[in-house]
Amino acid sequence: MDVAVAAALVPTRTPTLRLPASRPSSVRPLTPTAGRPARLLSLARRAPVAAAALGVSQDTGVTMPGADIVTQNDLLIVGPGVLGRLVAEKWLKEHPGCKVFGQTASTDHHSELTDIGIIPSLKGSTISQKAPYVIFCAPPSRSDDYPGDLRVAASNWNGEGSFLFTSSTALYDCSDNRLCNEDCPSIPVGRGPRTDVLLRAENVVLEAGGCVLRLAGLYTHKIDRGAHYFWLRKGTLDSRPDHIINQIHYEDAASLAIAIMKKRTRGRIFLGCDNKPLSRKEIMDAVNKSGKFDTEFQGFTGTDGPLGKRMENSKTRADIGWEPQYPSFTEFLGVDS
Repeated sequence: MDVAVAAALVPTRTPTLRLPASRPSSVRPLTPTAGRPARLLSLARRAPVAAAALGVSQDTGVTMPGADIVTQNDLLIVGPGVLGRLVAEKWLKEHPGCKVFGQTASTDHHSELTDIGIIPSLKGSTISQKAPYVIFCAPPSRSDDYPGDLRVAASNWNGEGSFLFTSSTALYDCSDNRLCNEDCPSIPVGRGPRTDVLLRAENVVLEAGGCVLRLAGLYTHKIDRGAHYFWLRKGTLDSRPDHIINQIHYEDAASLAIAIMKKRTRGRIFLGCDNKPLSRKEIMDAVNKSGKFDTEFQGFTGTDGPLGKRMENSKTRADIGWEPQYPSFTEFLGVDS
């Protein structure tokens, strides 16, 4: 996810997304669905049994019979937020009968995780049986020792399936709106504290035999996700309009993460983007043109500042055998490129 996105902009008004009735969103709510195996959900809601050693949080009242037996497709998600939950839903659909564990920083959303079939626990819980698949989606913002958290996650992987860390395309050392792909060098340690944390975390994963997925800016059907949402709330922004932004839909990021894990590859860095980079101005022109929002972005007024990069991931697509469901942000909005 591009660190250039100004996620901390102060809102002046909250835009509303208008989706036509004839075109319902393909993103399902994060609640039980008819397609979810009834047995899995009923088991996840039963009274606790002695499975604390698996990292199941007893104070949430959530556990499963047989949870102490790890099967070949069981998955541990560290940081089951928006992306992690989508991964869980897709994984459960592809691997009926498997168990998906989710480690969180608090118990605030444990009931929601249970509702979609995730067995929740708190970060730092002991897992006696290591998982064959581990994906780390937690951001560094809530961690005092991010590389250390990755070491713990690596210690909970049994080395059989895959260990995947979702990182950021901000680590590619290219700018001036130039083309950048999987072979471009990474920025050196020492460039900045935010990128240093990610670089050290990536090294932990690669040394453990895991893989890294560097993701571009994430967006989704939800109104409050994506760079366009922050800019739309601001109305105007003192940033240069020609800065290039790279994006990928949350659904596509989840499907790519799963495709990588299923390959059981070791020690590689992959790139997740839609191959349709757009300038800030092009993004917001598309938002205004779409007619899906009840407010209109006024414009970018800046003339200084860094440019971006044009991410291209044809190598990842060829190696993994993956294509995005949403080829571009403009197609997602239903407007011409």
